Amino acid sequence: MHSRFPALPLLLALAAPALALDQPEAATSRTAKPAGLTQPARRFAATAANPLAVDAGVEMLRAGGSAVDATIAMQAVLGLVEPQSSGIAGGAFLMHWDGRQVQAFDGRETAPAAATPGMFLKPDGQPLGMREAIQSGLSTGTPGVLAMLAEAQRQHGRLAWARLFEPAIRLAERGFAISPRLHELVGGEPALRDDPQARAYFFDAAGRPKAVGAVLKNPAYAAVLRGIARQGTKAFYEGPVAEDIVRRVQGHARSGLLTTADLAGYKPALRPPLCAGWRSYRVCGFGPPSSGQLTLMQILGLLDTQPAAVAAKGITADWMHAYSEASKLAFADRAQFIGDPAFVTAPGGDWQSLLAPAYLKQRGALIGDQAMAAATAGRPGVVTQALAPQAEQPEHGTSQVSVVDARGHAVSMTTSIESAFGSKTMSDGGTGLAGGFMLNNQLTDFSLRPLGADGKPVANRVEPGKRPRSSMAPTLVFDAQGKLLLVGGSPGGPVIIHYVAKLLTGTLAWGLPVQQAVDLPNFGDFNSGRLFVEPGALTAGQAAELRARGHQIEDTELTSGLQVLMRVPGGWVGGTDPRREGVVRGE
Repeated sequence: MHSRFPALPLLLALAAPALALDQPEAATSRTAKPAGLTQPARRFAATAANPLAVDAGVEMLRAGGSAVDATIAMQAVLGLVEPQSSGIAGGAFLMHWDGRQVQAFDGRETAPAAATPGMFLKPDGQPLGMREAIQSGLSTGTPGVLAMLAEAQRQHGRLAWARLFEPAIRLAERGFAISPRLHELVGGEPALRDDPQARAYFFDAAGRPKAVGAVLKNPAYAAVLRGIARQGTKAFYEGPVAEDIVRRVQGHARSGLLTTADLAGYKPALRPPLCAGWRSYRVCGFGPPSSGQLTLMQILGLLDTQPAAVAAKGITADWMHAYSEASKLAFADRAQFIGDPAFVTAPGGDWQSLLAPAYLKQRGALIGDQAMAAATAGRPGVVTQALAPQAEQPEHGTSQVSVVDARGHAVSMTTSIESAFGSKTMSDGGTGLAGGFMLNNQLTDFSLRPLGADGKPVANRVEPGKRPRSSMAPTLVFDAQGKLLLVGGSPGGPVIIHYVAKLLTGTLAWGLPVQQAVDLPNFGDFNSGRLFVEPGALTAGQAAELRARGHQIEDTELTSGLQVLMRVPGGWVGGTDPRREGVVRGE
């Protein structure tokens, strides 16, 4: 690692004290990745959170497939080998570059038609505890990832649809070796034992998680994928698979609201990409219902109003102070304004009002020498809705896929079932076979409280057909000449925003090689009164200076999963996060 930054240990102890910041997935043993992809790949490159998924993507790219084709093959394998993070019963946001235009494909889950703003409230008017809400039928939304991928493939695919599922079907039938991360996360999730389908799949006869390296076969998943390969997404959204999903949701001890009509009626959305200038770059990402791009670009824009932060070339106390304060301001706006654009009006009718230079300058003037206790939302544009800020609550998720194909087309996709192992309920797709796929708990990304303390509605409250707010931030960066420069993103719930901000700062502002930028320690402030940092992120002197300025610092593991490709002379190099098991490969 670059000498300006404290070295990170290659391995983390699995046993750790309970965290004050609720994490999407627990920290597990790190995988040392000192080099990433250092020799430029001239034809294509791909990276994802598991080597078997990357193998599937490379197989498609070698066969002449597009970036979208490779993404679909990788998603199908990820749903098998890391079912804790994403899957065919989840949702995703996909950014696509075809050499001419950026497209934003929205495969976010939707609330059932029978959903109500108060569906997560108990009889006394208080919300369910987050764990209660997650482990229920109420938490499962209408899955969107397959419908979205099918639309992207219709526009940009080069291989036959059925071909894309062959690697995942082979692995599901022949079996794959259980990875250390999957083994550790299964062992840390006791709720999986409460679901008969999941218990039989993940645990041995003695009730222990199946061992690292044990071969795990998933005949139910193979059968479901064969149906999708033959019949298209209709095989998932209608018929036995849809009926089994609904049976498990409605038959849960805390019954959910999803119906077969909700599944049959799901439609992906093609959104206008949200692009913004930052220094000499153009950064494109997802607008609402994701808060990722808006909050990310607010933080970076606010940092640029602080001379000490602009001058810094690494983590200093001045830079971290400015970053923390900028984050408070950005997350205050996030809590106040951002929700599904079909239900929530942008301030002044334009989400870009949150990124207007005059507005950022005005907000940046609030950053002083001492830390704010908490920031309040600003007044971007002309605020036309009387909304309450959303109370702080956990948000989870996800996995990241980044691909560049032989034609220079690119995909950045962030994909999720929300919490680790979703709702902890497994469907066999009506096959009656062992294994299957995990159902999402994406509806707990809505505000469990529909109203604020003042009685005003929360922008991100539950409503029928609505898409919950997300923090996913699949990102494409272009240089001053308009050439694609970087493809990246990360899992991690609301911390995704900080992970991608770290990545862009490390690579584009501080000039670090991409793997070194990925390896940098993680940090984040959510306007909660605490600055979270990974152990070793700050020197003792930096921590003391920040505390003297009023920051409450909390050391905690922050489990990012950055998967990044970056153009250099001669081709593409990449970086993959040591906190997960991914690789980056190219030719």
